[in-house]
Amino acid sequence: MWGIFLSRVEIESFLKSFLLFFVSLGVLISSLFYLNYTKEIQTLDEKLFSQMRACSYDLRCEEFSIDFVAHNKENFYTLYKDANLSSYYPIPNSEIFMMSITLSEKNYNLKLQKLQNEALINLSIFLAIVFVLSIIFSFYALYPLRNALLLTQEFIKDILHDFNTPIATLRLNSSMLKHEIGKNKKIDRIEMSVENILKLQTHLRSYLQNDTTQMEQFSLEELVQNHIELLQKSYPDIQFTSTIQNITLRSNKESLSRIIQNLLTNSAKYNKKNGSVSVEFDSEKKYLYIIDTGLGIKNTKKVFDRFYKEQERGIGIGLHIVKKLSQELGIKIVLKSEVGNGSSFRLDLNRLTLN
Repeated sequence: MWGIFLSRVEIESFLKSFLLFFVSLGVLISSLFYLNYTKEIQTLDEKLFSQMRACSYDLRCEEFSIDFVAHNKENFYTLYKDANLSSYYPIPNSEIFMMSITLSEKNYNLKLQKLQNEALINLSIFLAIVFVLSIIFSFYALYPLRNALLLTQEFIKDILHDFNTPIATLRLNSSMLKHEIGKNKKIDRIEMSVENILKLQTHLRSYLQNDTTQMEQFSLEELVQNHIELLQKSYPDIQFTSTIQNITLRSNKESLSRIIQNLLTNSAKYNKKNGSVSVEFDSEKKYLYIIDTGLGIKNTKKVFDRFYKEQERGIGIGLHIVKKLSQELGIKIVLKSEVGNGSSFRLDLNRLTLN
């Protein structure tokens, strides 16, 4: 339900704020109630002891039992808490016997149970109030973050929209130049750069839209092969291979396509000269592997963080988008990498694979 109104980062922020507020106040209130409960027990004991003393004078003891026992080492006018609650009083003109006034364990436990029930009811009421206040507080704390995110998204959308005119102009003029002077490496580089900008636009739009709900069936082999054919033109010195055959998936095709495109592009972009990129599928475990012979990654834990990058090229959001889309699709990614020897990305497609 929350996912309809809040983004993933907003839900995470809300839950953390709620848990911090509710747990801290809950622990504090529970501690105070426990201290108050122990004081209530002391008050109960003192009240019962006063009733025992009064009973020793008038012997009107409705809930206590009276007995006369041989004098031992017990002190007079002292409350003893063993299995029963008892106290001892002297008998005039008797040095051998003394009076024992006792409250049975059953009756004492009933009084304690009543105190516990009252304490638990009061604690539950207070925790319910704190629960509601925690939700209100969390939404209140989330409000500035939500506004900041919305402003940032609107700003990026405006920037992306403003990109369209200069990009269209670049594409048109490069096409005219190519028509006038024929094939030229510099024009090819310009066109490749324009395509990269268009890809960056697509990534940013997908990051903002966060739409992974539309499901469809498609061929994984065809999806991967299309990306390989496009990348082969941009990276002719890289050898691309794929061993995928007859694998049908059911998922959001566009989102999975972006995941694979980003991983394949990075594998080619940060590869060695005359390196290789291979795509393999383990039909038994339903794992998709993208393996390259590239430069490798130093910090495999931070590489999925937003704006983190280890090379000069790029802005550090490609793998963050991969992680974000993978979480939305329920795909677990495992990265293994060795600097200088390449990287291996493993995608768990168990939730998506149909055959």
